[in-house]
Amino acid sequence: MSTQLLLKGFEVELFTGLDDGSHVGVASEVAKELADFVTEPDHRNLEYITAPTRSYAELPELLLQPRRRLRDWLQQRNLTLLPGSTLSRGNSRRFERSDPGNPYHDLIERSYGTRVVTASIHINLGITDPEWLFAAVRLVRCEAAMLLALSASSPFLDDAVTGHHSQRWRQFPLTPEHVPLFLDHSHYIRWVEEQLAEGLMRNERHLWTSVRPNGPRRPYDLNRLELRICDLVTDPAELMAITALLELRLLQLRDAPQELDPLCSSQLTASELAALADANDAAAARASFDASLHRWQDGATVTCRDWIQELLDQITPLAERHNLISQLRPLDELLRNGNQAIRWLKAVEAGTSISSLLQQGSLAMSHQEQRTTPVSSALG
Repeated sequence: MSTQLLLKGFEVELFTGLDDGSHVGVASEVAKELADFVTEPDHRNLEYITAPTRSYAELPELLLQPRRRLRDWLQQRNLTLLPGSTLSRGNSRRFERSDPGNPYHDLIERSYGTRVVTASIHINLGITDPEWLFAAVRLVRCEAAMLLALSASSPFLDDAVTGHHSQRWRQFPLTPEHVPLFLDHSHYIRWVEEQLAEGLMRNERHLWTSVRPNGPRRPYDLNRLELRICDLVTDPAELMAITALLELRLLQLRDAPQELDPLCSSQLTASELAALADANDAAAARASFDASLHRWQDGATVTCRDWIQELLDQITPLAERHNLISQLRPLDELLRNGNQAIRWLKAVEAGTSISSLLQQGSLAMSHQEQRTTPVSSALG
């Protein structure tokens, strides 16, 4: 069995705005002037994609270099990058089009409005073997709530506390509304073709769920798993830790599919597993680490925090073999001190304004981008 780590990379969505946390849209101008940046339907956020690498030593620089370029461009216009995954101080009642002539954007605005105006991190891990890939999609679908909890960073909307740690996942329109647990590649192809024929998906990318297979010609040619549930994680060390947890879990699955593939080892049916996963995601969006989740193995109740700790204990031997223990350490701090949403909510309770928190978060992002050495020297 290969000991090589997987190719991995990120799709990064970011908000732009003023120092006080107000959102200002400039995505169209950025996309024209800076290579590798692309627009979203609303111009208040934009996206870039990192080149794939196996190395955790290289990954932080691949993540931060585009942010530096974008920040330099923004600073010339007295703008900045904003933390958080929703319109924390924005106007969610108004859609601000990045490309008014784009018919697909017409559809997005008409169908979803500003529910889709969010920022996030999509984590892509290269898997070309179809059996492993679809087992991975099943396992991650059933455990995605824990990854959402670790990343939760959107407790605000329209300058108010929403009551959810991930307002982004609460509001984002899962599409199609009901997505099955894919049994294999053939099942996935048939299902996507049916959704397209019925108009429930407008194109092959119009599958908005916690995790999906991805590749150069979906649904036919696939080469990676794409985790879509995570809120925006601005701290590179925290993002590397979440990525390492996900990767090690997939390597565990490769080595023990009968034990870790929910299709093989759960007491629940495939339809029950899909419903359980969606309910867990919603619970994690509300309360992150304190959420009551249900195990995919048997439906038993467990707190999100305890389940994450169990996963960390299970993957520790594999992490040691791959020299990734240092990568995982920020997860201990997250569990101890809280994710971004929890830390922000505690500060609001203590009297800090949302505007001040966004200012502090933006400044912290700038300091992270000034690093000249990798977050970790771990290689793989």
